[in-house]
Amino acid sequence: MDIVEYTLFLVKSIAHDADLVSVKEIGSDEDTINLEVLVKESDMGAVIGRAGKTAQALRTMVQAYSYLHDKKKVKINIESF
Repeated sequence: MDIVEYTLFLVKSIAHDADLVSVKEIGSDEDTINLEVLVKESDMGAVIGRAGKTAQALRTMVQAYSYLHDKKKVKINIESF
């Protein structure tokens, strides 16, 4: 499982409309991976959480996964459609 699949798994676990969740890598360099998470507008509250705590926990888990596998820094951009 790569980092995109892992992030997709985590976000689908949080979102109400899991079928509409999309995660893609929007570029990376030698030490950073940039991910874009797209969720439905009604799921933004669930994915970001109160005061951003859910989004921060998501970022922490993905960063830990990356540290164990790739040893790269991960930046996650959460957007809605």
